[in-house]
Amino acid sequence: MRHASRSPFILSPVARAVLGLAFSAALGLACAGPVQAQVSAETAEVPSPATLKSTPMLAEEVSSAPENTGPTFVFGDRLSGRPDLETVIEGNAELRRGATSLRADRIEYYQPDDLLKSRGNVRINRAGNRFEGPELEIQLDRFEGFFTTPSYRFLKNGGNGQAERVDFIDDKHLTAQRVSYTTCERGNEATWEPAWVLRAKSIKFDLDKDVGIATGAVVRFKNVPILAFPVVSFPLSDKRKSGLLPPTLNLSSVDGFSVRQPYYFDIAPNRDATFSPAIMSKRGIDLAGEFRYLEPGYKGQLRASVMPSDQLRDRDRWSYALQHAGVINSGLPAVGNLGLALNLNRVSDNDYWRDFPIASGSVTPRLLPQDATLSWGRGFFTTTARTLKWQTLQDVNSPIIPPYDRLPQLTAAYTRVDAPLAGLDLLGGGFDWSVAGDYTRFSADQNLTRQPNGSRAFTRAQLSRPWLWPAGFITPKVQLHATSYQLDAPLASGSMMGATSASRVVPTFSLDSGLQFERDASLLGRELTQTLEPRAFYVRTPYRDQSGLPNYDSGANSFNFATVFTENAFVGNDRISDANLLTLGLTSRLLDPATGAEAVRVGVAQRLRFEDQKVTLPGGLPVTDRISDLLAGASVNWVPQWSFDSTVQYNPKTRQSERASVGVRYNPSNYRVISAAFRRQRAISDSKQIDVGWQWPINDLWGDKGRDLGAGQGQGGGRYYSVGRLNYSVLDKKLVDAVIGIEYDGCCWIGRVVLQRSQNSITTSNTRILFQLEMVGFSRVGASPLEILKTNVPRYQNLRDTISAPSRFTTYD
Repeated sequence: MRHASRSPFILSPVARAVLGLAFSAALGLACAGPVQAQVSAETAEVPSPATLKSTPMLAEEVSSAPENTGPTFVFGDRLSGRPDLETVIEGNAELRRGATSLRADRIEYYQPDDLLKSRGNVRINRAGNRFEGPELEIQLDRFEGFFTTPSYRFLKNGGNGQAERVDFIDDKHLTAQRVSYTTCERGNEATWEPAWVLRAKSIKFDLDKDVGIATGAVVRFKNVPILAFPVVSFPLSDKRKSGLLPPTLNLSSVDGFSVRQPYYFDIAPNRDATFSPAIMSKRGIDLAGEFRYLEPGYKGQLRASVMPSDQLRDRDRWSYALQHAGVINSGLPAVGNLGLALNLNRVSDNDYWRDFPIASGSVTPRLLPQDATLSWGRGFFTTTARTLKWQTLQDVNSPIIPPYDRLPQLTAAYTRVDAPLAGLDLLGGGFDWSVAGDYTRFSADQNLTRQPNGSRAFTRAQLSRPWLWPAGFITPKVQLHATSYQLDAPLASGSMMGATSASRVVPTFSLDSGLQFERDASLLGRELTQTLEPRAFYVRTPYRDQSGLPNYDSGANSFNFATVFTENAFVGNDRISDANLLTLGLTSRLLDPATGAEAVRVGVAQRLRFEDQKVTLPGGLPVTDRISDLLAGASVNWVPQWSFDSTVQYNPKTRQSERASVGVRYNPSNYRVISAAFRRQRAISDSKQIDVGWQWPINDLWGDKGRDLGAGQGQGGGRYYSVGRLNYSVLDKKLVDAVIGIEYDGCCWIGRVVLQRSQNSITTSNTRILFQLEMVGFSRVGASPLEILKTNVPRYQNLRDTISAPSRFTTYD
């Protein structure tokens, strides 16, 4: 028999039913002579070949249609067989059908049983998942059979290994015996060993759910056994699944040596939970957990922790935090849905914030809110009912005055924008007007406060008429503030001493105006658009004596660009500042004319006061300066890699800055960022602080500019990364807070060591070291080292962010 030419035979669905007959004809041609491209007209009439058109639309998902309905492509050096019985392909044998590609030295196909046997250098690719070995037997349509001593590699996560035998149940389920599993890619060295590997008696792979279940499993890292499981499940992709997360090791000055082992529960696509027990050598057992839910009409998160018999304080410790937001159906068609928001936080004792520095996500860990808000809106009208109660964690060395609870707070508002005003039809539309009301019951521990509990009713009406043009704007506005108080006890000081009720009515007029000029400009060889934007803001509020009124929620506004153009010098509703002042500002920007991106921005602002400001906070002094401090700021984003931002509050009398902030950031590429900031404030006690944060490959220091592997990109040599943030007090000459870490990306594993120092008080701090090992594709990080880095380091990037799965055509051969 002569060798047939290596041409494909295309078998249509009908031709596959007579596979033996087709191959017999081919064999007959082979015996008569080399296979030709022509067939005699007496034998068959061959239609002209279809015209192929190029297209980028390759189907990523495998068709759900049975594969035996599609064509089969066969290649080989020699073909033989019997009609309707068997077909044998020898020498560079290859068979393709649908998403399955098979290569071997010899392929035997038995039609009655749909059984395919392959021998010698067998390689099968099913939708990107590859298996290689010496011998394969499989029922092709059902994809049921076995493979002896194969090596394998999965497409989605790069998981690979060897097995003594693999049994295929179907195209989505298989079982491997005496098997190894890793995500480390094999190197070129003859003595290569994976950095980590799981060896098991058997592993059941479920490619539909992307889960592997190993029996009798041992995990070895650098050839050292570190974990053993009778049964363990692990992910084969980025899909969520129940199972153990990697443990977190922690060495702390407060906790001692601790180990936390999280377990993740994938309850439903929209609900999950994590149980995280920990053992602390100095304190005992801590039981922590988290539950998250996401429904069509609401979402939330519940965190809780219990430590029975904490050896540090010799008592039980606990905490919980609930955040919930959503809507509820009132059941009344005229009312509709109500909005519900909950933010509930509570801990067992006053020392909790100091002993569990990471447990609280609050910006002020000594003030924990229990806040519940019910809201409703219809058209231009909105209303809310709120209760807010604070838990104040007191320290005998640094006591704080607790804020007032609001039990309850009722608000209502009616707002119109760009609307006509009843009774002023001649003026046309374009008015912005609103009426808002607020009733609040304030209460607090009278042993810690200096004024009686009471109720406050507040109403504010305002009307403005903006005139807007491309080159500028002018907006006059009038406001009327009316407030009344009912107190539980007589006022002890001020002009209303002895009174149990009080009221106040304050009108305000303001006029805001600005212009905008533009011109073409060129700077450093770059074409830009330059703007010049002057602004003038006048406000007039007559003086009303408020020295005797209680102060439940008012405080002084910070002097910055966000507040300098506002009517009231205070935040809150207990103090309305008298004012007769003009604020002047000037801003200039350099814009990219193509994109509108801001390259440079500089601005200045200053207040001119025509009368003293007499209204003050309790214990404050009237403001008598006719010219305020000068506020100046600048930001530069000339190139994407660099950014600069600064703000200075300059006192012209003392010729010193009262407050200054300067920051710069360099971010040339992914995983490379350095930021630094200097902050200074002159107040009752001066403050000077330097803040530095960074994430940078250490390999760059010795000239290794190799490609970063972040986000799971590729494999190659490992890289070290330094990451951290330092907050240094210049006046105290010491670190206030510090986070310093080293990360090593070993391609298929990541190691992290993080040192954290947190200042608890003036004299005490908590220091701890965290260690973590992440085996990429097997265990996923969900514990504290990453959270610490994300929270503290500006623009920190996780070395293994979630990416899209690779295409099945990347391994299609």
